[in-house]
Order: sequence, then structure tokens, then C-alpha cells
Amino acid sequence: VLLVVYVGYVGLGAGVLQALERPAEVQAAQQLLQQHWELLANHTCLQGPALQRLIEGIIQAYKSGVTLQGNTTSLGRWDFSGSFFFSISAITTIGYGNLSPSTVAGRIFCILFALFGIPLNLVLLNEIGQLMLLGVQHCAHHLEEALHWQKKASLLIKTCALVTGLLLFLLLPPLLFSDKEGWSYEEGFYYSFITLSTIGFGDYVIGMNPDRTYPGWYKNVISLWILFGMAWLALVIKFCINFLE
Repeated sequence: VLLVVYVGYVGLGAGVLQALERPAEVQAAQQLLQQHWELLANHTCLQGPALQRLIEGIIQAYKSGVTLQGNTTSLGRWDFSGSFFFSISAITTIGYGNLSPSTVAGRIFCILFALFGIPLNLVLLNEIGQLMLLGVQHCAHHLEEALHWQKKASLLIKTCALVTGLLLFLLLPPLLFSDKEGWSYEEGFYYSFITLSTIGFGDYVIGMNPDRTYPGWYKNVISLWILFGMAWLALVIKFCINFLE
């Protein structure tokens, strides 16, 4: 029965996503083809195969972190702050997919790094989550003693902890992303949940816009936000699991 419910739920998601996203995909494909043929028609010196090779080269360079800016190229995805953020995304299993090692040595190191880093990350997240839970229980215990409430104190503290977590990890960070990335609030909220849930599609990633200047503390603060936000969301998901079971 559980397997049937699971497959049905995934099928429902597939159907809804197909209905919502398929028309936009078709429209984008038609616009791309139209722009391609207009470019070839307006610039007769261009040839189809040469243009295709250029497009493929630009896509490959972008995947490696290199973008064109006028007559120059921009670097920076593999500086220390970018590499640090990539390391966080690797061991937290977020895996945005917008950046990956291109050398054999880098790929081998990434495998070994993740092999030991993922268990280390899980242990740390578990400890942070337990400390958060312990803090909530202590607050509920002191409130029970002070106000002589029993079930009400526990419910009140858990509600406050949930609201505080929502503010710190989901509702307020989109304001920072709007300021630093130029995203809308909806885009920032979407990025926050996709990141903290470790889904990590990679369509939105912080610090990757070559036209923007980011402060040095930005990625470091976001790395801490990811760490503590994942621990908080893991507790919420654990509560949902207990409820479903």
C-alpha cells in the first residue's frame, strides 16, 4: 500500500509539472530556433557548423566557470571562496551541478573528499540538531516550572522554535539574496528551500553572477546558514516522518 501511495504521489507530481512546465519549454525551444536562424540570415558570413561549435564552446566554458565579458574572460569560481563553497555543497550532498572538477586529479580528490566528508557532515548535522532540540526542551521545562503549564508550555516553545527557524532560514534570507543577487523574493525563497533540503537543482546559485561584486564575507555566511539551516530543516522533516509513520 505504501509503495502504491509513493508511486501515485510521484506520478501526480510528474503530471502537474508536465502541465506547468512543458508549454514554457516548447516556447523557449521555438524562440531559440528563431534566434538561431535570424542570426544566420542577418550574418551570411557565419556558417551553421561553426556557429554550433562556438555555442558548444561557450556552454563548456560556462560549466568550467569562465564567462565572456566584452573582449575578456572572467574567472573566479575556483578561487578560495568559490572552492570553499563547492566543498560545502559537495559534502552536504546539495550538488548544484553548475560547477564540477574538470581535471582527473580534481575528480579523484572530490570522490575521496566526499567519501569521508559526507559522514562527517551527517555527524555534525546530527549534533547541531540534537543541541537545537535540547535547547527547545530546556526552554519548555523552565516555562513549565515558571507558569505551571504542562502540555501548553511544550507546544508554545515548539511553535516559537518553528517560527524562529522559518524566519532565520527561509523567510529572511531571500531579502539578502534580493540585495546581493538581484533575485525576486520568490526566487530567493525557492533557492533557500531547494538548498536546505539538499535537492540542489543548480538553476539558482549564489555568487555566480559575473556582473556583480560580492563582499568577502558573503559566501562564508551563506555556508554557515546552509549548515545550521539543514540541521533545523532535518528536525522538521523528522517530525513529518514521525507524523506519517
